[in-house]
Amino acid sequence: MLVMKFYSQSFLYDDPWSIVSLAYFLRYPNPYASHVVSCDVIARAQTPAGTLLTTRLILKRGALPRWAPQGIVSRAESWVIEESEIDPFGQTVKCLTKNLDHVKVMQVEESVVLQQTPEGKTLQTTEARILSGFGWGLARRIESHGLARFKANVQRSREGVSLILSLLRQSRLQPMTLGGLCRHHPKMLHIISQVEIGAFQGRKIAHGRG
Repeated sequence: MLVMKFYSQSFLYDDPWSIVSLAYFLRYPNPYASHVVSCDVIARAQTPAGTLLTTRLILKRGALPRWAPQGIVSRAESWVIEESEIDPFGQTVKCLTKNLDHVKVMQVEESVVLQQTPEGKTLQTTEARILSGFGWGLARRIESHGLARFKANVQRSREGVSLILSLLRQSRLQPMTLGGLCRHHPKMLHIISQVEIGAFQGRKIAHGRG
């Protein structure tokens, strides 16, 4: 019988949803994500309801634990698919990610929801499911390792988003401007799209680079 690990955590940002959402999509590259090798937009479409659907392909690099059997994976890299939906009217972002390779060794599915609170802050809810179908009695040990690594990455990811938030505050993309656009103007979708494309399309992030 397969047994999986679950993880759930919530975090409250003091900034409004518009700027936190923008920072979330611009979080690569940053000094806290040196394990991310590349991040590319591969599809984007606007729905009839006015939401923005985006698919990104992310390459991540990691290190195997010392106890891992030799040859358990061909390389310590993994392709991750990220599918997101931005709803500027409901002020919500929903993002689902999962690894595309090494799925028998370990499958990690992550869900992130960003939503505006009545107080004008942003609540981030992160959930993950970690499952290993590997034999040799190592499945639970692999899942425990994956859970511990995921928890550490969640903290680093938050620090990365906070860094991008700080940079956005210092730039011309001020929170009040973004908030106003997001609440009253559907062209916020276009702004997010253009900023994100400019930051990511065709850009490769060198391993270990901030």
